[in-house]
Amino acid sequence: MKLPLEDVVVLDLSHALAGPHCSTMLADFGAQVYKLESPDGGDISRAWGAAAGNSGAESAYFVSLHRNKRGLSINLKDPQGKELFMKVAEKADVIIENFRPGALQKLGLGYQAVSARNPGIIYASISGFGQDGPYRERAAMDLILQAESGMISITGEEGGSGVRCGTSIADMAAGMYAAYGIMLALRVKDKTGEGQYIDMSMMEGQLGLLNTMIASYGVDHEMPKPMGTAYKALLPYQTLRTKTRDLAIAVGSEKLWKVFCPAIGRADMLTNPRFADNRLRVTHREELIGIVQEALLTRSYEEWEQVFLKAGIPVGAVNNIGQVVDHPQVKARGSLMEMNHPRSGPVMMAGPPVRLSRTPGSVRTPAPGLGEHTAEALHDLLGIPAEEVARLAKAGVVVTG
Repeated sequence: MKLPLEDVVVLDLSHALAGPHCSTMLADFGAQVYKLESPDGGDISRAWGAAAGNSGAESAYFVSLHRNKRGLSINLKDPQGKELFMKVAEKADVIIENFRPGALQKLGLGYQAVSARNPGIIYASISGFGQDGPYRERAAMDLILQAESGMISITGEEGGSGVRCGTSIADMAAGMYAAYGIMLALRVKDKTGEGQYIDMSMMEGQLGLLNTMIASYGVDHEMPKPMGTAYKALLPYQTLRTKTRDLAIAVGSEKLWKVFCPAIGRADMLTNPRFADNRLRVTHREELIGIVQEALLTRSYEEWEQVFLKAGIPVGAVNNIGQVVDHPQVKARGSLMEMNHPRSGPVMMAGPPVRLSRTPGSVRTPAPGLGEHTAEALHDLLGIPAEEVARLAKAGVVVTG
C-alpha cells in the first residue's frame, strides 16, 4: 500500500530546524521532498554540533533531520536560477520557507508570484513573529522566541531565573503546527483544487502550547513563575527524591489522592482539613510536599515504583538520554533506529513518532549532500537533459552532487 503522501511534491527552501522539521514529518510519510539549498554551503545546520562519523561532512544534527529528502541546489539570485525555481514550483504541491518576511518577495519568488503560475500551490512561510506586526522583520531563533513568548519565564527552578527549555521547542512546535496547516490545506486542495498561503509564526506556536496557562492568568491574574518540575494546578505532581534516584509522581485526581496517602504510609493526610481538596492542597503546597518528600526518602526508587504501579498511581524514573536509548519500552517498540549514511556512517535517530496501522511512516533514505539530486530532480520534474544541467552547473546556476 502506498504511503499517505506519496503523490505530494514538496519544495523545501527552509533551513535550520523549524522548516526542516516540518518537511521531515511530511517526508517520513512519503512526500517527495526536494531540499533546495543555496550553492554557497547550503543549510547552516550542516555544521551544527558534532560531526556524524569520521568524514566530518555533515553534523549528526543535519543527518538525522533530513532523511527521506532529495538534495537540490539552485542559485535563487541568478535570473536563470529564478526561472528554474519557478518551473520547479509549477510542478510542486507545497513550498516551505523560513526566510525573513519579505525576502523571497524581493526576489520575485513570493506566494503571489508563484501562485500566479501555480494556483494550486500551498505556500507555507515559517517565521519568528509572523508576516505582519511591529516585530515582523526581527531576526529570530529558538532562544529568542522562547524568551519573547513567556516560555522561559515559567521554566526553571522555583525562586530562580527562567531557563531555556532543554530542546528547541519554539522551532519544533512551529514545524509541527506548519505540517498540520499543510495537511489542512491539502485537504482543501483535494476538494477545490486551490492552494493557499500559510503564515506560521514561532511566537504563536509557543502561545498555543501556553494556552491553558494564559487562560488561568486571564482568570486569576496571578503571574506564572518557574516551579521546577511542579505544576500549579495539581499536587503532588512533580519529581521528588528517593533513597536511590529521583522519581516523577502524578497524583491527578481525588481518587488517586485517596490511594496515594495510604500507599506512602500517611493515611492521616486524608483527614487533615488543610488537604481536604486539591485547591486547599495547592494553598498548603510547601507543607504537603515536605511530608511527601520525607516519606519517599525512606525507600529506594525501585521499591516505590512497585508500590505505585500496584496502586495505579502514575510514576516514572527521571532518566538521562543514555538511559532513554536503553529504555525497555523504547527498545520494545523500536522507537529509535540507526541509519547508515554513505558519508558519515551509522547515525542514531528517532523514527516517525506517529504510527498508522495501514500506512506507517518510515525512514527510507539518508540525508542528501548539497545538490546531490539536482540533475535527477531537474530531469524528473522538468525533463531537463544531463548536458543542459551540466551547462547550468558550469554557469553557477545550480550545484550538482
